[in-house]
Amino acid sequence: MKTFGGPAIFLDRNDINTDEIIPAKYLTEITKTALRPHLLEDLLIDGKPFDPHSKEMREAKVVVSRANFGCGSSREHAVWAFEVNGINVVIAESFARIFRQNMFNCGILAAELSKADLDRLFALKGQVTVTVDLEKEKLTAHGDRATVECSFTLNPFDKKLIAAGGWLEFADANY
Repeated sequence: MKTFGGPAIFLDRNDINTDEIIPAKYLTEITKTALRPHLLEDLLIDGKPFDPHSKEMREAKVVVSRANFGCGSSREHAVWAFEVNGINVVIAESFARIFRQNMFNCGILAAELSKADLDRLFALKGQVTVTVDLEKEKLTAHGDRATVECSFTLNPFDKKLIAAGGWLEFADANY
């Protein structure tokens, strides 16, 4: 089974849309790898440009954000940009429906947490590492001085898609 978790990057903003995840001008690329350097290059946090090439972002395997993550167009490229950058978990209060399903189809965990749980995660200090127990639907975030445990819920089919590594791997194993 695929493992989930790793160093986390925090994007403290609601409504991060697919054009901020991967700008539309890159939708003509013919390989997922070509999307790699452009992940989050147009993202603004508190009105300031986010640095997608920072050491923290290069090392991140987990993204923690706020509500309505992945809104905007239904482009699968946004999820592919996370995939080719090694992001295997995105944690938010809510996701745009199509974006969330594209995450599962690509074998990436979209974990929805309550606002209170997200506030606890955002309060962690220093480098935060997240571990995920997919079977128990629990995640643990370790900061410099504190640990936060949270539960999330997946429907059984989405859990199978994620565990398999995505829709193609699931189909290969089951059909």
